[in-house]
Amino acid sequence: MKEHTTNYINTFIEVAEDCPVSEAQIPPEKKEKSLANLQYDEIVKNPYKYSSDDIIFTCYTIKNDISKSEEQEERIKFFSKGQPCLRTSPLSKRYGFGIHHDSEGKVALFPVESKDYQTFLNDDSITKVKAMRSKRK
Repeated sequence: MKEHTTNYINTFIEVAEDCPVSEAQIPPEKKEKSLANLQYDEIVKNPYKYSSDDIIFTCYTIKNDISKSEEQEERIKFFSKGQPCLRTSPLSKRYGFGIHHDSEGKVALFPVESKDYQTFLNDDSITKVKAMRSKRK
């Protein structure tokens, strides 16, 4: 079975063109954690520890109440078809965070107003891609 991936290498995901904020916002807490909350918590607590695949799958296991014993088999099934990458994350589309993938594909968040965000934009050695727009033109 072919395994798909959402990982990027040495790439920076910029906030979406139609992102409504000029300063990053922590996703608001709700009764049930949203995808944005789950992704934010995983990445902020563990910068450059996990790949995009790790983050996306971990959030999927939490949302779908998948047990530790089922994880390996479920991960194979999950990535047997293409999955949306972090360009579709509400963190970059709505909440104003850029997502950097390092040379090993591990990710960290950077607020749009930060110096680090600007450094990534000005670094020619890093591939830049925009987060997906929320609305069609």
